Amino acid sequence: MSARDYGGPMRATAGTQRSSVEAVVVGVLGATLGGAFGWWLHPWVAVAMAVVAGLNGAVSGWRRVYAWRTRWGVVAFVADSTWATLPVAAGLLAQACALGTRSAGFDESLSRRQNRHVYRGGVCLQRGFALTLGNVISSAGDVSRARRRKLITDHEAVHVWQARAFGPLYLVLYLVWSLGGAVLGWVVWLLRRRREPLGKVVESCAYYLNPFEWWAYSRDDLWPPPGLLPGLGWRRAAARPLSAVRATRATRATRARSVDPLG
Repeated sequence: MSARDYGGPMRATAGTQRSSVEAVVVGVLGATLGGAFGWWLHPWVAVAMAVVAGLNGAVSGWRRVYAWRTRWGVVAFVADSTWATLPVAAGLLAQACALGTRSAGFDESLSRRQNRHVYRGGVCLQRGFALTLGNVISSAGDVSRARRRKLITDHEAVHVWQARAFGPLYLVLYLVWSLGGAVLGWVVWLLRRRREPLGKVVESCAYYLNPFEWWAYSRDDLWPPPGLLPGLGWRRAAARPLSAVRATRATRATRARSVDPLG
């Protein structure tokens, strides 16, 4: 006797239905928030923001990205649909590029209910480096490796939240520092009498010393980073490593559970 297993197909269908419903609901909510926020600036801005927020909501809903049961999931969605629509628009372009590439590889384990989209491939500016635009992380690489996975959760995820915090200013400030840092790199190279390769000096000043990168590398417990030339830049980390923060929270939670409620 044999019987057909309907469990797998039925579960897949149910999952598709949930994704479809969430895509529609989150897309409509995102468009509404974006349009309402943009209306205070200009009607045309409202239209643009509604389109970006609606598309982001639809894609994020389909992927089931936002962690609705946590306050940070709600904050992420509201920020992405209002203040941070400019970097989110850049993220949508990165998603479009990733979807057009067979090797993009959307990673659910680092995306679902994590308030971000992670692609193992996709857009890449420099080999070996991941790239974050808005709420999209591309070129994550082999995330089965512990170090690479930590890069995504403790470094690139920081950039996602930086974009939400600084909104339309994030990309502008990052670019301005990069250009200014490149000029500064030339000056430092000349002052150092050309002892180091020009490219390494410029990279150190334009990229590694960028305050946004200083912040992210510090959170990743990797300050100073290996690529930064010795003697340049900030001596101390910008913030506590996220690994230390998690360890502290875990210790507090363990102590709280060990307390006898009856004294």
